[in-house]
Amino acid sequence: MRTLLTNGSVYSPADPHATAIAFDDGVVSWLGDDTSAAAYVSGADEVVDLQGKLVTPAFVDAHVHTAQTGALLTGLVMAGTTNLTQALDRLAAFAATLAPDAVIDGSGWDETKWPEGRPPTNAELDRAADGRRVYLSRVDGHSGVISSSLAAAVPGLQGQAGYEENGRVERDAHHVVRDALSELVGPDQRLADARAAVKAMGERGIGAFHEMAAPHIGPLWELPLVRQAAEEAGLAATLYWGQPGVFDNVTQYGLAGLAGDLNADGALGSRTAALRDPYADRPDHRGHAYLTAEQIAGHVTACTEQNVQAGFHCIGDAALDNIARGFELAAEKVGVQALVAARHRLEHVEMVDDAAIATLARCGVVASVQPMFDGHWGGPDGMYAERVGDRWKGMNPFGSLARAGVVLAFGSDAPVTELGGWEAVRAAAFHHDADQRITVRAAFAAHTRGGWRAAGIDDAGVLAPGTQATYAVWESDAALVVQTPDQRVAAWSTDPRAGVPVLPDLSDEAPVPVCRRTVVGGRTVFDAEGWSS
Repeated sequence: MRTLLTNGSVYSPADPHATAIAFDDGVVSWLGDDTSAAAYVSGADEVVDLQGKLVTPAFVDAHVHTAQTGALLTGLVMAGTTNLTQALDRLAAFAATLAPDAVIDGSGWDETKWPEGRPPTNAELDRAADGRRVYLSRVDGHSGVISSSLAAAVPGLQGQAGYEENGRVERDAHHVVRDALSELVGPDQRLADARAAVKAMGERGIGAFHEMAAPHIGPLWELPLVRQAAEEAGLAATLYWGQPGVFDNVTQYGLAGLAGDLNADGALGSRTAALRDPYADRPDHRGHAYLTAEQIAGHVTACTEQNVQAGFHCIGDAALDNIARGFELAAEKVGVQALVAARHRLEHVEMVDDAAIATLARCGVVASVQPMFDGHWGGPDGMYAERVGDRWKGMNPFGSLARAGVVLAFGSDAPVTELGGWEAVRAAAFHHDADQRITVRAAFAAHTRGGWRAAGIDDAGVLAPGTQATYAVWESDAALVVQTPDQRVAAWSTDPRAGVPVLPDLSDEAPVPVCRRTVVGGRTVFDAEGWSS
């Protein structure tokens, strides 16, 4: 099967001036200009006039919770509510469509955007849902609120750390509630949710994703359902399980590692991220460190010896101190080169200092980061500033990490933030802290090739002869431009003065490109209706 795309702009380091590209049996066979493309027309099964559209490698979302993302797409969504009353009204309207014995699993509320400045209580959930069992996760996924009827269905909940009589749960109590939901929300619904998520990824030009499963997020038996949904849709899935010591699961479930959301701490929004100094809006509190440096070292050492990726969720500076010390201790046992070869990874890496960054670079650790965290919550008036004051500056330090040589991989942490590659690229290139910005090209590389490298695959994420036909076709109203730290040169395919490929203009809230086709390994996983006619 040969496909030939012509009369467009192809983003490829192999030929910065390419306007056409050919694929044979799932592999890039040629790229060049339209004049040379004439030789490839005969024998092509499909010839598409791109009419100026852009062809790029497909995005890799390096941090997704697939079934939970699908549940957000198909179920109760609290994101975007502007006050507590609106949130409760949304719950009431949703609950009214369900049977009295239904379980409502919703997410996305953010009390920092409400004038009341607080989450709903169990009494309010009880009234809004008319007694139905309700779980509503905060937007960061590290705390939630539950109805009285759901609390009654979770044995031993009241004795767990993090349980509050008003229905708010965090830490151990939150995990126990999540465990109960694993039994209440069965495999049929979880598979349906996973299918909805992978469909949405394909529609957004995402060809591969990393599933960040963990016991506190969903049951282990959810992993085969995620893989099934990905295989049905044609997306490439890399699976992680956030639990130490369970090496039998690596083989049984085909895991890339015991990594991802293995929590070293919590999240800033829920005030569970572990900080050196107290929260600015709660001076008596520094969050929670869930793992010591010694426990981190033990996990990294064991995974290195088993040739399995290790990794952790880490956000607060105190947690990252433990992470850095843990890797130093592991290096003393197995050696730095063994750590580099294992290519361990960290998720989020939000409040990391230069000393810890140097340790990560020396040990070859990949930083799997989420630019939309800064996009949503960065800046002097954002949630970060509310939680930690001036410490928001330097958070999500993409620039510092990149300058130190740390490999960056971008993800959404969906459903925490929405799926969308260009939005993440824009957030990294126009970071609220100018010192932590990276170029659009570097950000795009982190969201494509960086994701493959985070999974231990080095020969993917670019379009060049011999590479996989994993790509997306984009249409954009914004001009294509060359974007570097010191120049912005308008161009269509390549500016001859710069000699570099181009990407869409993402500045000044320019509209992001719209995906028209997504192909993974030669298999079309999404085609917008009528786009190539």
